[in-house]
Amino acid sequence: MNLAGNTILITGGASGIGFALAERFLQAGSEVIICGRREEKLQEAKQQYPQLHTRVCDVARASERVALAKWLEQVFPKLNVLINNAGIQRRVPISEIGESWEEHQQEIAINIEAPMHLSALLMPLLKQQQDAYIMNVTSGLAFVPGSFAAIYSATKAAMHSFTMSLRHQLRNTSIKVVEIVPPAVNTDLGGVGLHTFGAPLDEFADAIMQGIANGEQEVGFGSSNQNRKASREEIDRIFQEMNNRF
Repeated sequence: MNLAGNTILITGGASGIGFALAERFLQAGSEVIICGRREEKLQEAKQQYPQLHTRVCDVARASERVALAKWLEQVFPKLNVLINNAGIQRRVPISEIGESWEEHQQEIAINIEAPMHLSALLMPLLKQQQDAYIMNVTSGLAFVPGSFAAIYSATKAAMHSFTMSLRHQLRNTSIKVVEIVPPAVNTDLGGVGLHTFGAPLDEFADAIMQGIANGEQEVGFGSSNQNRKASREEIDRIFQEMNNRF
């Protein structure tokens, strides 16, 4: 992929992995739109990079996804890259959920429904472009689940499956489908301080950008490469070792 000259939407692009990718695509010479739920975070990002375009959007809501797609068609008709990055992680044992389902329903909506729906909504626009991409940010936990974040792991496994199917369905179009597979990265995903043991964000983002530039369809880093290439026996071993630590 040529990293310059694109028009890119990054969901959840005001912080963490999304913002790190936005920075690098801007620096490479692409036009970048970021969206997120919190206007103050979007404004902080724009203060750092005034050339960023921002849009407040709660991707958990179908009506806001539809409005976002219509706005993009009108304002950014050359959009050729969708990066489905927005995601949340909740660490609650299933036995403790009880009747308090709303927050977990939101986790499913943001992690699964939003990228599936946005991909469908923006597909007609992307197909008009000569060179287009849908990039889904999943997780190493899509391949080896973390019992400490069972719902999150399941959503990412679903997105890995969806990404493979979407890639096959679009194989004869101008749209290429890329899966970005992070390991634990030092961001605030799930809460401040939970991932300080993770890979440095800049090191991870630089490696991912290189993989994208090289045309890789599935781009991992560190332990996520081990997870995504593991045999069934290795998956069972990694699962036991990882979850015993938590």
